Amino acid sequence: MITQIILFCVLAYVIGSIPFALIVGKVFYNTDIRTLGSGNLGTTNTFRCLGKKAGVTVFICDVSKGIIATFLPTLMLGRVDFLSIFGAFAMIGHVFPIFANFKGGKAVATGSGVFIFLYPMLSLLLLAIFFSTLFLTGICFIRVAYLLV
Repeated sequence: MITQIILFCVLAYVIGSIPFALIVGKVFYNTDIRTLGSGNLGTTNTFRCLGKKAGVTVFICDVSKGIIATFLPTLMLGRVDFLSIFGAFAMIGHVFPIFANFKGGKAVATGSGVFIFLYPMLSLLLLAIFFSTLFLTGICFIRVAYLLV
């Protein structure tokens, strides 16, 4: 069992190390994202430098890394009480990717994927709160702007 856990930790690190921002930048935009903006291999830098399509693509892929890194051990080992360790290794892989000279992103999207897998109902609730707050503040902003004009 210990050997399997160690192997899944290594696998989670390797999954987390996949630099989707670099892949999307090089394949679709012929650009090394590390030379633009903050230089991070993450969703935010991709949004800023390459646009919405690339940013959303990288976000989905990075979130998927966190979900997959915690799902695979569950699938293979059954119920495991310490799934967060695999998610942590995926996040470490994102921050220090072996495939990108150990210079990655901040692991916010990858960590979100881990959180989504571990706490799906709480994630939905937080997502609903986030979007309702955006909606309400947007309406308030529009009303204040209307009153000022």
